[in-house]
Amino acid sequence: MDSPAVALMERLGLSDDELCEVLAVDPLAIITDDLDHRPELAILLALTAEAADRVGVPTLRSWLRRSGPNGVPGKHLKDRDFEAFEHDLAVLAQRGFVVRRA
Repeated sequence: MDSPAVALMERLGLSDDELCEVLAVDPLAIITDDLDHRPELAILLALTAEAADRVGVPTLRSWLRRSGPNGVPGKHLKDRDFEAFEHDLAVLAQRGFVVRRA
């Protein structure tokens, strides 16, 4: 299945349920690619494409689940707090992926 939603899911390492939560749709909408009413999909694809190019997809997937200066980016995404997620991506672009010892 080659759809924009699946591309986002693969880029970020999201589960099916997480993707549905982020896009606020049911699984059928993803299967049928009935997502024209979800403008955030194109925006998230564009924002994360730049980040994936800079740090690589494996790093982006790891970063999504780690706590950063403003919280966990994946939580912001699942909470549909796209402003916070965009800020997280800006911090990633500025600082890179910083891993600290616990």
